[in-house]
Amino acid sequence: MGMNISSGASSEPEVMIEMNMTPLIDVMLVLIVTLIITIPIQNHAVNLNLPNGTPPPSTPPLVVNIDIDFDGTILWDGTVVPSYAVLESKLRDVAAVPDQPEVHLHPNKLVAYKSVASVMAAAQRNNVTKIGMVGNEQFVD
Repeated sequence: MGMNISSGASSEPEVMIEMNMTPLIDVMLVLIVTLIITIPIQNHAVNLNLPNGTPPPSTPPLVVNIDIDFDGTILWDGTVVPSYAVLESKLRDVAAVPDQPEVHLHPNKLVAYKSVASVMAAAQRNNVTKIGMVGNEQFVD
């Protein structure tokens, strides 16, 4: 379809060059409404199987404190451990308990890493599973 553009005054109206967007927008809105209506409602419920009855009374866990002094001296709940053999036997006793106590390891800021690593390796060798480093805020500087 061509367009005839004349320079003189003519009785014919000018041809519209722009496309009428109203019908396209109407069709798009109808499609969006149809899509929204046909989407199934999502159920965001999570089924939980909760236990019945009252929970058992909670008792605070037993805690064993192992301090490592700046010169590598190991203290077990405030008592000096004379050798690594004694330390390993105490760790074996801790691991033998069915509900293992928590072992809190308090290294001094100035202690050599070797001393801390040897205590942690001894705990791992003796199957101590509940061990944690306590007092790490002293190393933030």
